[in-house]
Amino acid sequence: MSGDTPRRRRHSPAVYRRRRLAVLLVLMVVVAGLVWLFVAQPWQAWAASESGPTPTPTASSASPTATPSPTASETPAAQASASPEESETPTATPCVARDLTVEAVTDKSEYAAGENPLLSIRLTNNGADCTLNVGTSAQSFTVMSGSDVWWRSTDCQSEPSDMLVLLEAGQTVESSTPVEWDRTRSSVDTCSEAGRPGAPGGGASYYLDVEIGGVSSTEPAYFLLY
Repeated sequence: MSGDTPRRRRHSPAVYRRRRLAVLLVLMVVVAGLVWLFVAQPWQAWAASESGPTPTPTASSASPTATPSPTASETPAAQASASPEESETPTATPCVARDLTVEAVTDKSEYAAGENPLLSIRLTNNGADCTLNVGTSAQSFTVMSGSDVWWRSTDCQSEPSDMLVLLEAGQTVESSTPVEWDRTRSSVDTCSEAGRPGAPGGGASYYLDVEIGGVSSTEPAYFLLY
């Protein structure tokens, strides 16, 4: 009959499978999107961009109170002058005789014929740190036999020099270069003359007295000439 409602056509099973697959794919996309939002948290990056970039610490901002290390242009003298300990250290005062021990020293106690004695000074500071002139201008060597003065280093000394040094407390120093006695009698009048009288040998006894910085040796050094 023409007035009857037409019966709806039933879809095939394949159509229903495709529809279920499409719904499943949509659900998977939604779930994947939710997982990405939870893991990536893009809203944090947005919040960070709104607050502005975080400054990278530099050498000056990382440790504003750090003391700068010396550079190649700084000299040791400049660094030393910045040390309060050194600037507050008092300058040593001149040595006093009562704190010094001066000794006369010879390299041997007996000398064979033709062998010249080598004479030295040994100095010990028994007090606090002090300064002393130890140059050749402040040194004196005297060789005697009994009461007879045979030789003085100052009789014919040429170009004497000064040398101010710091002697530390308890320090002992000795002549770096000994003075050689040529076994002749010295005189200020015979410095440029040859043939000065020679000192007798054969076991003759002599002794050495020294002085440095105005301080004399406490004991002489005895020796024999052959």
